[in-house]
Amino acid sequence: MASLKNPDNQNNSNNPASVAWITRLDRPITDQAAGAGPLAGLRFAIKDNIDLAGVPTTAACPGFAYTPTQHAHVVARLLAAGATALGKTNLDQFACGLNGTRSPYGPVPNSFDARFVSGGSSSGSAYLVATGEADFALGTDTAGSGRVPAGLNNLVGIKPSKGLLSARGVVPAAQSVDCVSILARTIGTALAVLHAAQGFDAADPFSRALALEQSPFPTRFRFGVPDTLAFFGDGAAAQAFDDAIARLVAMGGIRVTVDYAPLAEVAGLLYDSALVSERYAAVRAFFDDHEAEVIEPVRTILASGRKYSAADLVDAQIRLRTLAQRAAPMWDGIDLLLVPTAPTHYTIEAMQADPVVLNRNLGAYTNFVNLLDYAAISVPSSIRADGLPFGITLIGRCGADLQLADLGQRYHHASGLTLGATGQPLPMPVAVFTEAPPTPATVRVAVVGAHLSGMPLNFQLTERGATLAASTRTAPAYRLYALAGTVPPKPGMVRVNGAEGTAVEVEIWEMPIAQYGSFVALIPWPLGIGTLTLADGSAVQGFVCESMALAGAEDISHHGGWRNYMASRASSAINSGER
Repeated sequence: MASLKNPDNQNNSNNPASVAWITRLDRPITDQAAGAGPLAGLRFAIKDNIDLAGVPTTAACPGFAYTPTQHAHVVARLLAAGATALGKTNLDQFACGLNGTRSPYGPVPNSFDARFVSGGSSSGSAYLVATGEADFALGTDTAGSGRVPAGLNNLVGIKPSKGLLSARGVVPAAQSVDCVSILARTIGTALAVLHAAQGFDAADPFSRALALEQSPFPTRFRFGVPDTLAFFGDGAAAQAFDDAIARLVAMGGIRVTVDYAPLAEVAGLLYDSALVSERYAAVRAFFDDHEAEVIEPVRTILASGRKYSAADLVDAQIRLRTLAQRAAPMWDGIDLLLVPTAPTHYTIEAMQADPVVLNRNLGAYTNFVNLLDYAAISVPSSIRADGLPFGITLIGRCGADLQLADLGQRYHHASGLTLGATGQPLPMPVAVFTEAPPTPATVRVAVVGAHLSGMPLNFQLTERGATLAASTRTAPAYRLYALAGTVPPKPGMVRVNGAEGTAVEVEIWEMPIAQYGSFVALIPWPLGIGTLTLADGSAVQGFVCESMALAGAEDISHHGGWRNYMASRASSAINSGER
């Protein structure tokens, strides 16, 4: 059996690597039968709430420690894939915290500046990967414990869809939302670990056999940005997030503002409702007999779970489902959600002086994700002017793990950053999808009237998977008419000669070509599809009108477009007293 090195509770804070370990193995553990597996040659560290057979699991609470006889399911899979285990890492006690200072083994410092927190609760895992002591590490993530330390240390942090990786052999924090997370310096490494570690485990009550999306996001993807953003006075973080938005737009993204209120309310339920009782239940047998051995503020947080009744928990769960229903329509307008991984950095000294409020601030954009069953990945974004890293998190629906990794890898390489705190350059990107899926053939179609966004027939586009590509104008070669007797009201646009023409507002929609025929079949006479010339001189398929249908039609070209005309009609109706 491997010999052990157990730092005591007075870890030398002058040796950050020592503080990052709880148990460092003198002889790393390998699976001799693994041979040249897909992870051969990779060394990994294990958060010390995850079992490694023969090595104590402490959850950063010495009185709680036990020595398992079996590996956690995920550890066994990684060893079988050829990876080598180096030891067990420091964490916020019982994985209760996002800052890395709540441990009797000492606060883990940031890998870029030791005055600052590493983020937690997977603090030691992040430090050791960022500094190059391990190639990757396992963490856990219930409320952001794998993402926040990744974001604060210039790392990739994959928070998989719930149940994709088994949590058997993991000390629970809140078992129904716990995820084993992966920290690595590149998405390529993190993905290799994900593929080796995933798999249904019938012995884990929350394991699921998930079918992941196998196609990347569209070339013109839509990313949501919260309508309210808090950086707690950190201007450098606010600027870094603005830069991240600009980079995603340059990569083909379309920014969409989303209502953050239901997500923020979900985040608040984690500690301010009966849902916190799940944290107490996870360690109840130990906690009730050894409460004094749990450090503050973890002790107070766990103890708060005692005061709730079963009825309180049911009420909280119903409130969570209600908020989930409110949040769900957000996905109709976006492919993914973009948030700061952490909105600011704090020094260890500041965190220890105000451990609850500042910790809560670090989780401003993480706490809701697992409760709503989303997938997420934290990706390095920039190094701020003060030398501290800034990370973003890409969030998708359950099963979007590979889509997020694909976009995240492209984003990471666009950042120009080096690896963790090592200064080493990024390697070449890897193929995320085993087979590049065929790009669906599409056709661009210009709409001018009742099919515009928000108009009555727009659903005929969206139900066929069409997406808005641009809002623009035609060349000044058309006249626009309000056709008589159409329901709903429709315009007719005709091409004219010379100076008689004007530019008309249009929207360009991108539609799968397989859906195009059924769409055209819905178009009634006198309308049809022809070739339009846009203001930039390019040509596109779009709505045109038979000139013989213009008898009795009103020339509305001076309005510049159908939307302005309909607004003028509504205004006239109000002014004339119509109801």
